[in-house]
Amino acid sequence: QVQLVESGGGSVQAGGSLRLSCAAFGHTYSSVSMGWFRQAPGKEREGVAGIDSGGSTSYADSVKGRFTISKDNAKNSLYLQMNSLKPEDTAMYYCAADTGSTVVAGIGHEYEYNYWGQGTQVTVSS
Repeated sequence: QVQLVESGGGSVQAGGSLRLSCAAFGHTYSSVSMGWFRQAPGKEREGVAGIDSGGSTSYADSVKGRFTISKDNAKNSLYLQMNSLKPEDTAMYYCAADTGSTVVAGIGHEYEYNYWGQGTQVTVSS
């Protein structure tokens, strides 16, 4: 059974850092695109960062230079290092996997990912 489990969220002050992890089970994730999305209260879910099977990465403009997505194929794990956090980064963060090779380029769209984690909350205070 395919399962994605996020961890690492929490509360930090502006300027701080957090590292999100996503453990993947039930599939070999080395050959799929994976991504991080986030959803703030009252807003639509948005793509934050993506990484394809070849290791190429893409970022939303709002996080470029501050966030880094990475993947450890041996551990079937996905990570998001978040530095210089801002209050506007406050959201529920979700890990997603595209096992159907649907994502063509960049982070991809929400509908192109077929497996999702339950989310981990990130709260940044000013």
